[in-house]
Amino acid sequence: MSHLVSWEIFQERFMYDAQSGFALDTSRLNYSSEYEQAMESRIEDAVGAMARLEEGSIANPDEGRMVGHYWLRDSARAPSEEIVNAINVVLSKIRDFAARIHSGEIRPNDNGRFEHILVIGIGGSALGPQFVTQALSSTRDKLSISFLDNTDPDGMAATIARIPALSKTLVIVISKSGGTKETRNGQLVAKKAFEAAGIDFSRHFVAVTGEGSALDATAREEGWLERFPMWDWVGGRTSEFSAVGLLPLALQGFDIDKLLAGARYMDQMTRNTDMRQNPAALMALGWYHCGCGRGSKDMVVLPYKDRLELFSKYLQQLVMESLGKEFDRTGTCVNQGLAVYGNKGSTDQHAYVQQLREGVHNFFTVFIEVLRDRSSQTVLSDFPVTFAPEEIEVEPAVTSGDYLTGFYLGTRSALYENGRESISVTIPEVNEYTIGMLIALFERAVGLYAELINVNAYHQPGVEAGKKAASDILALQGEILSHLTVSSNPITAVEIAAALGKPDAIEMIFRIARHLVANNRLVVEPGATVFEDRYRVATT
Repeated sequence: MSHLVSWEIFQERFMYDAQSGFALDTSRLNYSSEYEQAMESRIEDAVGAMARLEEGSIANPDEGRMVGHYWLRDSARAPSEEIVNAINVVLSKIRDFAARIHSGEIRPNDNGRFEHILVIGIGGSALGPQFVTQALSSTRDKLSISFLDNTDPDGMAATIARIPALSKTLVIVISKSGGTKETRNGQLVAKKAFEAAGIDFSRHFVAVTGEGSALDATAREEGWLERFPMWDWVGGRTSEFSAVGLLPLALQGFDIDKLLAGARYMDQMTRNTDMRQNPAALMALGWYHCGCGRGSKDMVVLPYKDRLELFSKYLQQLVMESLGKEFDRTGTCVNQGLAVYGNKGSTDQHAYVQQLREGVHNFFTVFIEVLRDRSSQTVLSDFPVTFAPEEIEVEPAVTSGDYLTGFYLGTRSALYENGRESISVTIPEVNEYTIGMLIALFERAVGLYAELINVNAYHQPGVEAGKKAASDILALQGEILSHLTVSSNPITAVEIAAALGKPDAIEMIFRIARHLVANNRLVVEPGATVFEDRYRVATT
């Protein structure tokens, strides 16, 4: 296969929007015009189903829940005046709160100014803000930012140790239910750090949570600085345009109205019932074609821009949690999904492109091209010598940015030459508007693809199953510790299981005990083999 396509095919498959400078190129997908025509009515049906969701139809019948993250960037489309007002009130509250922090009207305990933000959340409560922060940050940011996004004690300690000044740090705790254990743990660790430093944490903590949740109650009782609501019609992986994403971004000084405008514009483009003028529909069609409607090929996301490095990580949750379903809407077992991985170009020229071109053919690629070499977000005014890296010629008439473009086009061509298909997304530069467009594009592509494969993109029973399993493990740990506390002699994992009446749980008891030993909560007396080790409670 040639690495080139004809000019006629390229023109036919290159969708360009002159107003925004956005483009989508599907010319490296090997489907025929007949296939496209055959899928047209299904795409139209999917667009219609998305329109009904936007009008307020119930997405999760078992929960009686709507899906309304589209309303966040265009509140006038919300199905009730109550929701319209709720969105507008929160947007106004975010802008006002950020302005009062920036002006110094709201101050930390030491009467200085807030200089840093610590965001505590997990999954959608952290991935979106992390991605957008990396994409937009510069030396002009009004507050710096860090994240606690796991329940790893070592990771939390390292993050807190790197905070410039705890006394000037604003903490945003994000959990819709208020019961997310990882977030709760991070909250307690941060609280303890403030108390250990002799700082009144309540004047530094802000909650983003559902009204009436456990976190909401805690924030009320402890007199936290402020509370912002989350709604049951916004899922975590689609919450970037709610207070989850907009509050930290506004505090950093980014233009949240431009972010919302970019998403709103992409929403408008992707409501088009003409598939060839709807980038999300073309994206969903490409996914369906490449994976044969079964997700049989992985999606490799390669943004050719350092600022977009976290985009593939963000998309992992958005795409895989939305589409990875055991059952379709009829209850038929389908085991659907679409695996996502990626890093950034041209780093991957030196990592896994060799396998992509010549190894197992189990993927397709989504390239993201940024036309402008240096973002307007990048500020060099603090550097002692004025220079512009995008203008420096590393070879005659060739800049480093030219090399980046060359690697993108070359990689795409090399893959296509070996029968590897790809989609290319182009944005003019990285800024609030184009980041809003990118997020909205993939949100809507996920929704349309879910309609094509007949799964509910807005339900996640597997996640809940994992949380329940974790609770069961911690309950078993409690039983182990309780039994060993009253046990007169050290005993093995097999004996613990027998005493608890849980012969099927020996392996789990063994693993729990090894963890407790490593953290000095149990003591082990070695046996003939590791499986015969005897455990007792550590004494101080």
